[in-house]
Amino acid sequence: MVGERKTVIVTGGANGIGKAIAEMFAKQGANVVIADVDAKNGEAIVERLRADGRNAVFVEADVRNEADIKRLIEEAARRFGRIDNLINNAGVSRWKSPYELTVDEWDDVLATNLRSAFLASREAAKYMRRNPKGGAIVNIASTRALMSEPNSEAYAASKGGLIALTHALAVSLSDDRIRVNCISPGWIETGDYAKLRDVDHRQHPAGRVGKPDDIARACLYLCDEENDFITGVNLVIDGGMTRKMIYIE
Repeated sequence: MVGERKTVIVTGGANGIGKAIAEMFAKQGANVVIADVDAKNGEAIVERLRADGRNAVFVEADVRNEADIKRLIEEAARRFGRIDNLINNAGVSRWKSPYELTVDEWDDVLATNLRSAFLASREAAKYMRRNPKGGAIVNIASTRALMSEPNSEAYAASKGGLIALTHALAVSLSDDRIRVNCISPGWIETGDYAKLRDVDHRQHPAGRVGKPDDIARACLYLCDEENDFITGVNLVIDGGMTRKMIYIE
């Protein structure tokens, strides 16, 4: 099970979904390494977790930078002696018309959302394969890999790439007992949940908009050693929205 003496790295862990994941793993007794460019929030979360008696560290890292990723993984291994789980959560978006999206903007989204997941997985796997039971990697994709709104080309491509990367790594790393899965969240509200409208909730078959903890619990499930028959999976967590047929009356 995920718990004491296990070490998890969460990229983009200073805010939103990443923050919820880091906090939930810490409450389970795991050693948590939060990586982010937002040092202010990252350090504040770690300080709060430590005050609660949790083992947590913050590493300022830009996941677009290969050297930063290598430093992050090495620091995690040095501080806690092992790496068991990696949550590739860091991501950015650019909502611009395909006529206006620049090459630099495209490359920035793909580097942050997709390339970083490959690099972090590669480096973390070098330590995970030393563990008797290997390890688990979870990539945070999106339902926008499966369906789209206008002007989301770079984001959709990066998240679709994450799903493909997931099943490729699941096969490549299987001999080292490393499981690789991904989660595709739908609408997960990271702002003021109380400000959502009734119609926002009612459009979901589940009856509500999602919360960051919905994704964090799924990460715990996918990282649990007892669930070692689950690998290469894209787990859609969207309150049923991608299964809902919509007609205009």
